[in-house]
Amino acid sequence: MKLRRSRAALLAASILSVPLSLSPIITTPAHAIIVFDPTNYAQNVLQAARALQQISNQITSLQNEAQMLINQARNLANLPYSSLQQLQQSVSRTQQLLSQAQNIAYDVQQIDQAFQQKYGSASLSASDAQLVADAKSRWQNTVGGLQDAMKVQAGVVGNIDTNRAQMSALVGQSQGATGALQATQAGNQLLALQAQQLADLTAVVAANGRAQALQSAEQAAAAEQGREQRRRFLTPGTGYQPGNARMFPGSN
Repeated sequence: MKLRRSRAALLAASILSVPLSLSPIITTPAHAIIVFDPTNYAQNVLQAARALQQISNQITSLQNEAQMLINQARNLANLPYSSLQQLQQSVSRTQQLLSQAQNIAYDVQQIDQAFQQKYGSASLSASDAQLVADAKSRWQNTVGGLQDAMKVQAGVVGNIDTNRAQMSALVGQSQGATGALQATQAGNQLLALQAQQLADLTAVVAANGRAQALQSAEQAAAAEQGREQRRRFLTPGTGYQPGNARMFPGSN
């Protein structure tokens, strides 16, 4: 028993006596050691957040610029509707009716000439036949003026339907305008429509005024001619001259 214990102690002593340099030592390479630095990590996260914020701001700025360009394009877009042709046609119809004025047109020189010849003082040397012819001519001018006024009135009334349709279309275009230019153009066309309506109103007023002026001028000329004819009737003449009368000129 003692012998066994002594052998075990001897074996243990021999193992412990082996030099340390002979025993294998397991070590970890320096480059394989991972060291976590909380301060450096926090700084990196903060820099990444700042960079992300800058990118987000740049994206927002680009979106704003793109929207601004879109708005500018809308503001510069032309109105895809024009009522100019219809308005010009309405004005042309009214002008054509005015140009068809009978006898005395809307011309200053022609009016002056007509009034000097037919609406002035009755000529003392004119024959009775000439006075009657002048009176008939003045009456025809008055009737023609009244007819012309009614034709202009009818033409203006005919333009009402066209104006109504154009007004409805222009108001719709104005309300649906996508930009400032379209809204402005629609407003300008509405103003043009109003100008055309004022032109029709002016034409009616002018035609009615012409008819009334011709009627008044005819009355004034008729009164002057009546005075001349009365003067001639009351002026003493040669009177009755007796003479021989034959019932049958061929008989003796």
